[in-house]
Amino acid sequence: MSAVTITYDPQGTYLPEHGLAPDELTKFSSQLTAARSEVLADAQLWADGVTPPSNKEPLDAGFHHLPERLLADYQSNGSESEVGRIIATANRLAAVVDRVVLLGIGGSYMGARALLESCCHPYYNELPRQLRDNRPRVSFEGNNVDNDSLQGLCDLLPSAMSNSDVADRWGIVVISKSGGTLETAAAFRILLNRLQKSLGANHTQLAELVVPVTGTSGKLFDLATELGCREIFPVPDGVGGRFSVLSAVGLLPAAIMGLDIVQLLEGAAAMNDHFRSEQVGKNVVLDYTGICHLMEKQRGCDIRLLSTWGKRLEALGLWYDQLLSESLGKRERGAMPLTVVNTRDLHSRGQQHQEGKRDKLITNIIVDEGTPTPIPIGTSEFNQDGLNELAEKTIPEVLAAATQGTNKAYRDDNRPTADLRLPAINEFVMGQLFQMFMLATVVEGRLVGTNPYGQPGVEAYKKNMNAILRGM
Repeated sequence: MSAVTITYDPQGTYLPEHGLAPDELTKFSSQLTAARSEVLADAQLWADGVTPPSNKEPLDAGFHHLPERLLADYQSNGSESEVGRIIATANRLAAVVDRVVLLGIGGSYMGARALLESCCHPYYNELPRQLRDNRPRVSFEGNNVDNDSLQGLCDLLPSAMSNSDVADRWGIVVISKSGGTLETAAAFRILLNRLQKSLGANHTQLAELVVPVTGTSGKLFDLATELGCREIFPVPDGVGGRFSVLSAVGLLPAAIMGLDIVQLLEGAAAMNDHFRSEQVGKNVVLDYTGICHLMEKQRGCDIRLLSTWGKRLEALGLWYDQLLSESLGKRERGAMPLTVVNTRDLHSRGQQHQEGKRDKLITNIIVDEGTPTPIPIGTSEFNQDGLNELAEKTIPEVLAAATQGTNKAYRDDNRPTADLRLPAINEFVMGQLFQMFMLATVVEGRLVGTNPYGQPGVEAYKKNMNAILRGM
């Protein structure tokens, strides 16, 4: 198995007055190791099908062994495996449509969006089809209640489909475990009706152009069965929505984009192995969790800023915002996650971070290997901007200087930072990163006595919204 390639450096938290002593993480190692043992035991308990004790209900620990299970199935059964069928379905759709509308909310779409923005061309949907390697455009809907956005998407979708021109054709991937989430269900009904009208009387094609990812029972499963959908992929039992990115929920959209989903799973499996075997001080999951926890408990840093340098990882940060908020934001406890994109947000939130309340821990995500074609500033006969003296500098060099300068300013004022370093952005690294954040979240939950699974607070608005609508 390939080794983990992402690293975590907490040196920027070792500060006088407002940071940690350099030996604090080492002194906390026994508690972290105990929490890891509990997380590993939870995963084994779930894998063995043992009913958990009542204080661990719900125990949705199925995400933990999912990468190894899917990889083993693929190695043994090839095209008949779940991964093999996902790849085949993605390739089939890519050959017959030029746009896939991905319907889902929360964890049912955020991981896929993170993969699109991190691993694909920054303007993927605007590229000609041949420059997308003949893969479909991907549009996200059903993730909000927004009439203007839905209408805008409908304006882009052909009202009639041609059998001969792929550019006129589109399909739907709808993701919902139960099918009862109103935002997704309403968008699916509207777009399914539109897709049906664009196909005319061809009901066979309708079933081929709709691919559901759902549970083995429920409203969406029943609807997909009635439609006669050619493929229905599962949301695995014991895998909550925010932990589902490495199931068909995230893998099918990734494969539609042409990404290597085997590498995604191998990256996650490598992180699992690293998590099990490495000790505190060398374990990226435990070190990240320990520093975040200690900074919150000892220094009151209950706002966790994930600082991405460049736009490619913003959607990953938004995915993590949901993961941490829904997992640990319970019983009037839990840190507040916030994703920022620099240098953009240095011109909006930067003042607060530099001189505001000392309630923040900033974790920089730094990518060592950037674009292969750095763009220089260049010379100009119009030098009113005074940039000719920087003509040889490239945009990545400007970003590196901004990163170093910003973090020096934080250090000079005893503002704690840590660095999460990625060697590059690709599927293997993203698989590691997804799994690292999911493991860190459940470790922290066990560490502080909060069940990281389930999201009872989210259900309250759904119940009220449905009651209001049906009462009208």
